[in-house]
Amino acid sequence: MMTKSYIMQNNITKHIWTDYRAEVGFGLAVSAVMVLSYWVTGGFIPGELTERWLWPLLNACMAVLCFFGAWLCFKHNDGNRIRIAWAVALLLWGMLETMLVTGVVLYDIPIVKPGTEALTGLAMIVGGFFGWMLFIYPFEALQPGYLVWWRSMLQLLPLPVMAILDYVLPIDLRAVIALYPLWLLGVLIAQIRKYRQWCEDNFSTMDNIDAQWIVRYIVMLIIAGGSYFWMCVSHDPSRVFTQDLYLLFMIAYTTERVLYRPDPWKQLRSTVLDDREEVNPINATYRATLEAWLDKEKPYLNSDFQLADLRQVLPLNRTYLSQLINTEYGCSFYQFVNRRRIDEAKRMKIEHPERTTQDISQRCGFSSPRAFYRTFSRETGMTPKEWFNQRDNL
Repeated sequence: MMTKSYIMQNNITKHIWTDYRAEVGFGLAVSAVMVLSYWVTGGFIPGELTERWLWPLLNACMAVLCFFGAWLCFKHNDGNRIRIAWAVALLLWGMLETMLVTGVVLYDIPIVKPGTEALTGLAMIVGGFFGWMLFIYPFEALQPGYLVWWRSMLQLLPLPVMAILDYVLPIDLRAVIALYPLWLLGVLIAQIRKYRQWCEDNFSTMDNIDAQWIVRYIVMLIIAGGSYFWMCVSHDPSRVFTQDLYLLFMIAYTTERVLYRPDPWKQLRSTVLDDREEVNPINATYRATLEAWLDKEKPYLNSDFQLADLRQVLPLNRTYLSQLINTEYGCSFYQFVNRRRIDEAKRMKIEHPERTTQDISQRCGFSSPRAFYRTFSRETGMTPKEWFNQRDNL
């Protein structure tokens, strides 16, 4: 007989797979291409050709792409701090890339130790700085205004410390440098939960704000970190070629997403005028008023329904509205709204069995059939088809 904990763990696993299967598939596909690229370049492209011609060419292309992407983001920033953050990261990347190529090509600054193919300590430190620049965008995307100058200096502090240790002590920098991106990643992941909670407290659907994009970007960061670590420990010249190809893809793909993805922070409908209100939301009258309005008007059938829309019937600002939902119903605004949508979908399917899943999902406020399927599975533990079949058999 299955235990309760086993069933709960199975449901959690199912929910994670339902929510993030596209991101998992993306990561596996990119990783497979990376491995194939290592094999192809290592077996068919001479190391001397990579170091003398391909590496400078790829890095020059990357610098041009970074400057062009930064120009696009600055030109179309629309007051969006997230686009500005990515533009700054690209500008820094392009400048450092230009200095690196110039130093290696014109001044013959070594990036590998003489007589070996191992990266020098300086090259590893520079690589760590490149890695930090990739974290500028997600830190700002998760919390605009988070990455102020003193936090940036604090995050960069380990790099000069490691450079000094490498110079003073006989340490293997490869074993230490790998900890740096892992530390940054840990800080970033700690913010994701808060970001997800903020999204669920303010929006009734995650699709319209593209919250999954942050997860996909982190998947790309993990792959980039793994590839960078391979560069540090491997003596295969093909490592640089594959890493640069991947970074070209990552920069181009992210620039496109930053320019075209909706910014959830700018999508909130303002409640600034009521921010000074001191009304206590823990009030049974508010709950009764809210439920009566929801039952009569059914505003949640609008896919663009937001927490701030509750102000049509309740004299509360966004903070108190969120507190009311959390306290009275024990869930986030996202869960609260989607449970009502699921109930509406069940009722609609029972009364109109001829309607398709796509039709029902659209009528009930879901942005897509996929969002309806995912939410239904999370709330009921079964797919819509399984639930309706089970009910028909009763």
